[in-house]
Amino acid sequence: MIDYNALRMPASSTQVDCVLDAGSLLGESPVWCPTDQVLYWVDIKQPTVHRFHPATGSSETWTMPEDIGSLALRKSGGLVVALRTGFALVDVCSGAVTRFGSFQFNKPDMRFNDGRSDPAGRFWAGTLHEKRAPGTASLYRLEPGGGCSPMIDGLTVSNGLAWSPDGRTMYFADSWTKTIFQCDFDLDTGVARNQRVFAQLPPDRGVPDGATVDTEGFLWSANFAGGCVTRYTPDGRVDRVIAVPVPLPTSCAFGGPDLSILYITSASMHLTAEQRAAAPLSGGIFAADTGFKGLEEPRFAG
Repeated sequence: MIDYNALRMPASSTQVDCVLDAGSLLGESPVWCPTDQVLYWVDIKQPTVHRFHPATGSSETWTMPEDIGSLALRKSGGLVVALRTGFALVDVCSGAVTRFGSFQFNKPDMRFNDGRSDPAGRFWAGTLHEKRAPGTASLYRLEPGGGCSPMIDGLTVSNGLAWSPDGRTMYFADSWTKTIFQCDFDLDTGVARNQRVFAQLPPDRGVPDGATVDTEGFLWSANFAGGCVTRYTPDGRVDRVIAVPVPLPTSCAFGGPDLSILYITSASMHLTAEQRAAAPLSGGIFAADTGFKGLEEPRFAG
């Protein structure tokens, strides 16, 4: 397990500001909507979906029926979400939550976690084992018609889904082993092959959590319990490290009018009273102008 007593926050010259003091227990899955100029994100353990309006500083909340791991925008409007035991569609106008597809599981100590749509409009979401039984989690692929298949097995804490700008490389992480993987990805069939290690985190950088890719094809990965976000070159070398003023950043996404603002979600759960006092903005939403631009997020075709 993570040694929360050993948390530290690295130094950085990039300005990172808290734009919403949300106090999330486990903020995750930030997704920017360029149409409405808003940031969607979830609090897994509340459990809730949130929509933040940077222009006004206001936010809205939708309560979910069970833990929610991740979300994606839909081409037809609204959201697709990975709940604890399966998938659902969220109507952000009415607030209705409707189960989607026939797939559901009720495995003890297992829930869905990080997810993202691939460039062809399929929604991928991975599971995690809450008691960390090694190799019991998987990555699943949800089709627009509702069918769902396990695609990659042998994980413990599935995380960090992202695709290269051309859609030919898929990234994902197993936080438990501190490893980020990459695969060759077939856009037509939605199959990932040739899995290999992309990056292995050192002991003092926490674990790899949520991720995104910029227009140059560099991967940005949040270092949970590492207090930073790391930018990797396409061949897996560390390009730069951006410190976040909280120890538990969870994920990141580019947003803003020209997709040049990096938004970062964070968590506050498991922190001691002393750690909370040292990092009172834990659980907040942060933003940084990194000098790079992101890609528009693919939408689920279902």
